[in-house]
Amino acid sequence: MGKVAVGATIVCAAAVCAAAVLVVRHRMRNSGKCARAVAILKEFEEKCGTPIGKLKQVADAMDVEMHAGLASEGGSKLKMLISYVDNLPTGDEKGLFYALDLGGTNFRVLRVQLGGKEKGVAHPEFNEVSIPPHLMTGSSEALFDFIAAALAKFVDSEPEGFHPPPGRQRELGFTFSFPVRQTSIASGTLIKWTKGFSIEDAVGEDVVRELTKSMEKIGLDMRVAALVNDTIGTLAGGRFHNPDVIAAVILGTGTNAAYVERAQAIPKWHGPLPKSGEMVINMEWGNFRSSHLPLTEYDQALDAESLNPGEQIFEKIISGMYLGEIVRRVLLKMAEEAEFFGDTVPPKLKIPFILRTPDMSAMHHDASSDLKVVGNKLRDILEVSNTSLKTRKIVVQVCDIVSTRGARLSAAGILGILKKIGRDTVKVGEKQKSVIALDGGLFEHYAEFRSCLESTMKELLGNEAAETIVIEHSNDGSGIGAALLAASHSQYLGVEES
Repeated sequence: MGKVAVGATIVCAAAVCAAAVLVVRHRMRNSGKCARAVAILKEFEEKCGTPIGKLKQVADAMDVEMHAGLASEGGSKLKMLISYVDNLPTGDEKGLFYALDLGGTNFRVLRVQLGGKEKGVAHPEFNEVSIPPHLMTGSSEALFDFIAAALAKFVDSEPEGFHPPPGRQRELGFTFSFPVRQTSIASGTLIKWTKGFSIEDAVGEDVVRELTKSMEKIGLDMRVAALVNDTIGTLAGGRFHNPDVIAAVILGTGTNAAYVERAQAIPKWHGPLPKSGEMVINMEWGNFRSSHLPLTEYDQALDAESLNPGEQIFEKIISGMYLGEIVRRVLLKMAEEAEFFGDTVPPKLKIPFILRTPDMSAMHHDASSDLKVVGNKLRDILEVSNTSLKTRKIVVQVCDIVSTRGARLSAAGILGILKKIGRDTVKVGEKQKSVIALDGGLFEHYAEFRSCLESTMKELLGNEAAETIVIEHSNDGSGIGAALLAASHSQYLGVEES
């Protein structure tokens, strides 16, 4: 019996040792996996680095590309489009003005009563209309007839006392968010459709003429006073309220910038110089690229797999369309190489664009002690449950790295504009304010992104210059901004209200 007991003891001891070895191996394997995930994170952080020296190089490159784009057509990755907007609102505009905002599967019609400096923008009213899918691929006439009919219906609802004086046409600002070759303040030919539209007979046609024909057909007496995009509308909205506004930046799903340039500083402008001596330039800055941009393997893969490889590189690292997707790609590499979410790669994590920037923002802003929001998002979007606190913390760090790079590069882009127009330094005896009007969901709703952009601007400019630069939120450039541009380019300017 003694021998049996001893044997049993030895077997038990051996089993305990084997179990202990498995536990140790499991822990070592887990710590090895964790170390690999952390290594991926650290490498990503280094590649995304935006020290001040690098940001200043990006700003200088933006300045150089702006000069090149103004010198000749096709001279730069920046299109530097001449907008023909040479009269921005002053704040004195009065009267009733309309706007049409066409940029996707819905369009908006809008009207405002302008009351000059005392009353500002009063009684804004708008109506949103869905475009039936068959009209997005039909004929130009059918689409513009549908839009004109909706506009006429909206005009019919004009309140008493809002009608224009007898003999006056109603005037409209037309925001058309598709690629257009502008030929004057109120004309432009469609280059190509995007966003699911494909109406062949409209390509190469003047979109203002097409709309005007449809309005005339139903007896709607309305003149398109300005054809604009949302960035220029944002600039106009900012200037109406503040004469110190000199540029506008959109940071939303996409990104763009527009600014006020001296007409004499545009070598490719061959027309007569405008009376104001100024011209608004639509930069199309999403297409900016430079060897100084901190690009990673994830950005290069995203670009290669996109619908427009090699284009819109700046947009692909700073705008809301792409930030969440970059986070997804980093997490996918961690899942594949470090079993970050367990033994198998979550199938949902392999789906491009499944992680949207609003979800990334919610995780980044999670202030709970157990990062509950992060856990819920991973469960609801990627179907990954029971994540550890350590895993959640790494996810937040990835969000922070992607957001910080985007915000700091956006600030560098703004510095590039300020350099181009000589507003990046304080001249002796001058304390002129320069205001940048910003709009877009990314800037408006992603607080960490916004505060990082603002603090980076101060860091780049230095204390003295930073006091002269103001970033202001300017809302609804595509709607109210377009109506304001109709007012500042009205055919009745200088004619007293009767």
